[in-house]
Amino acid sequence: MNYKPAAAIVYASATGHTELLAEMVEQALSERGLAPDRFRADQFDPIQLSRYDIVLVGTYTWANGEVPKQLHKLFWEFENLSHSPITAVFGTGDRCFANYCGAVDQFRDMLYARTALAATLKVEQMPSEEDRVRCRQFAKSVAAKFHEQAHLFETSK
Repeated sequence: MNYKPAAAIVYASATGHTELLAEMVEQALSERGLAPDRFRADQFDPIQLSRYDIVLVGTYTWANGEVPKQLHKLFWEFENLSHSPITAVFGTGDRCFANYCGAVDQFRDMLYARTALAATLKVEQMPSEEDRVRCRQFAKSVAAKFHEQAHLFETSK
């Protein structure tokens, strides 16, 4: 199969940690032959979700494990999608809080129920060089899920 999937990374970052992680995830996907469009949440119209085969969400965690306000519309749009893209969620957080990366968990649970969830990645605060290995594994899982779904589609024809 030579189809190149349309992929997007949509993220919100308050401190720059999640933005750096989004860049690392983008690089890891590029190494797998995927060329994702990367958007800050405020630059992405959630109505455009239907244009993508793969959507990765990057989030920080607000207050007591809550999804940040910038991602509320995206969260809602995923809950009401008519198609089921491959998805993954990643984020940064601080283990000193009781609900470490709680927004990642909320997205994970919803995406698992509504889409073809491939992977989840949590990183403690500022991503490090060691986290690049984890980003590569994350990207590998996303690519594998896409190829698995594409194969199922091909064999169902």
